[in-house]
Amino acid sequence: MLNMTTAYSFCLKRLTLLLLIYIGITAGYNTLKAQANNQTIDSFIQQVITDGLGPGGSFLVAHNNQIIYQKSFGLANLEWKIALTDQSVFQIGSMTKQFTAFAILMLEKEGKLSTSDTLFQYLPDFPRSKTITLHHLLTHSSGIRDYSRKKDLNDIAQKEMSAVELIDFFKHEEPLFLPGEKYEYNNSGYIILGRIIELVSGLQYHEFIEQHIFKKAGMASTYFASDKNIIPHRAYGYHKKEQGYVNKRQISYTIPFSAGSLMSTVSDLLRWQQALNQYTLLPPEIQAKAFVSHTLRNGEAINYGYGWHIKKLEGLEVREHGGSIFGYKSMAVYYPSENIYVVGLTNCDCWSPTQLVRDVAAYTYRALQKE
Repeated sequence: MLNMTTAYSFCLKRLTLLLLIYIGITAGYNTLKAQANNQTIDSFIQQVITDGLGPGGSFLVAHNNQIIYQKSFGLANLEWKIALTDQSVFQIGSMTKQFTAFAILMLEKEGKLSTSDTLFQYLPDFPRSKTITLHHLLTHSSGIRDYSRKKDLNDIAQKEMSAVELIDFFKHEEPLFLPGEKYEYNNSGYIILGRIIELVSGLQYHEFIEQHIFKKAGMASTYFASDKNIIPHRAYGYHKKEQGYVNKRQISYTIPFSAGSLMSTVSDLLRWQQALNQYTLLPPEIQAKAFVSHTLRNGEAINYGYGWHIKKLEGLEVREHGGSIFGYKSMAVYYPSENIYVVGLTNCDCWSPTQLVRDVAAYTYRALQKE
């Protein structure tokens, strides 16, 4: 007969063995499930980026601030046939507006401005400046015309311009409507906000966001765009023509300026989202202003916050924004209630990641609900 010590030891070994078997089975099941999810996401992306020998994109999915999918497809440089990687740096176009809006809120926290201030306080010679507020600029409800649609934009596209010169280029255009009357997405308002950041902070726009946002959020691979500076791991941009791919058109990045001139990586954009989640840059009560679906004077919701679209996906609120600039497109979607973040960056303006990222975000949400 076994004594009590021997019996206890036998039982303990048996329980340990069963526990190890359970852990092994669970780990194996989770690995298979992750592989299946990854393969499904791969298939979503490959339906859009169909040319593995051309430019492509980088994609990342995170849940609870942890990466659950990250992969790149296609080439960063066609001449040298260099593949895109997780470190590849893309231009993000209008996703820049998130950073501009946040810079305004940071200056408001410091008491240096208010989103209810009129434009007259900063640019008194701007037409109708006494009726346009920073809030109108942030929410695309100012009535100012979008300078990027001007027919003579090509005349200045490669010209190095100050923010003042750029504003002079469009400030005398006839307004579309009275401030607060309608929503009309436009880049002009965010150019003006960039200039206000310079006036209030005493720094150039790129200096302010580098020092006060990128550095604090740990975004070491995010830059104000340049075709001249050496950008480590740059993904070169392309257009697709009938004869094939061609290098993107050259422009001066003083033209998109604070409305669309930033470059980043999918990893850095996750760091940006993590900084928002952790209130690294602003306290909750001020940061929340960026994520309110604001309204017009008549009370109609415009589904735009400060630098983010506020929409519904799978019946839940999402914050999203994309971007498009010569040779590149971008898109990011965030489910605040589920803490799911999906971002896609492409280096050909022939590949749009907009619906793709939405589809991957919705699939990820559904897959997590089944766990």
